[in-house]
Amino acid sequence: MRVYLRYAFKETFSNLWRNRMMTIAAVLTVAVSLSLVGGALLLKQSAAQASASWQRGTQVRVWMSSTATPGEVSSVKTQLAQMPIVKSCYYTTQLQDYNEARSTVPIDEFQALKVADMPTSFRCTPTVPTDALTVISTFLHQPGVLTVTAPVQQIREMSHTIRILQVVFLALAGVLLLSASVLILNTIRMAIFTRRREVSVMKLVGATNWFIRVPYITEGFIQGLLGSGVAMLAVWAFHVWYPLHNEFALDAAKVWGTNIVVLVVGAFIGSVGSAVAIRRFLDV
Repeated sequence: MRVYLRYAFKETFSNLWRNRMMTIAAVLTVAVSLSLVGGALLLKQSAAQASASWQRGTQVRVWMSSTATPGEVSSVKTQLAQMPIVKSCYYTTQLQDYNEARSTVPIDEFQALKVADMPTSFRCTPTVPTDALTVISTFLHQPGVLTVTAPVQQIREMSHTIRILQVVFLALAGVLLLSASVLILNTIRMAIFTRRREVSVMKLVGATNWFIRVPYITEGFIQGLLGSGVAMLAVWAFHVWYPLHNEFALDAAKVWGTNIVVLVVGAFIGSVGSAVAIRRFLDV
């Protein structure tokens, strides 16, 4: 067993060096293909993160009338606390809303306001932004409620946009991965085609299929690892040199997660591609 492993590794590295131009072509094919796949995965994660960040920032405000009784305020508070579609809520007093109005209302209009005229409000974050519509319909005509506000149009447009972005980037990653698999398989097949006579000779002298196959699979595995390593550097460079901003920005952990996927896919495609490519030359 030890002798066979020594032979397999020796033959693998010998083939890599002897056919270094095809090796370089295979590595570059893996690198370019998986760099595009990694970039698409980064963009898909970025869209998902932006969606989550936007969901956390979406608020519905239930404005209570300045004449609302304590019982009406308490009733609305209890209903909000019992709604499963509302993630969190907090109550703002007349003074808090008055101080907020100081920075949002024009000075000439603010001077006419008094603390007693300000409505109190509940600021709620729905579990899903589209649940804001349900909150509005539930409380709009409740006793003591002045009005209910939420960025309804923005919610619809953003939900639609984020959904399209996620689907597009996921589909793009799938198409690129399929293209990468075909390109890598063809490149490895061409590399093995140039050595088909070696395989035929080994078969004629009695070598088993696995005896012939293992060095080629190991060779493809190494080519996949090398190409994946270059692709990982390209993905990291894209993250560093062209950083996404605000809620689209990804942290280092997610970039490394994408790079691990790229590494595993490259090694897998290289190994499987070599196994498939050598199979047709084993029938002599």
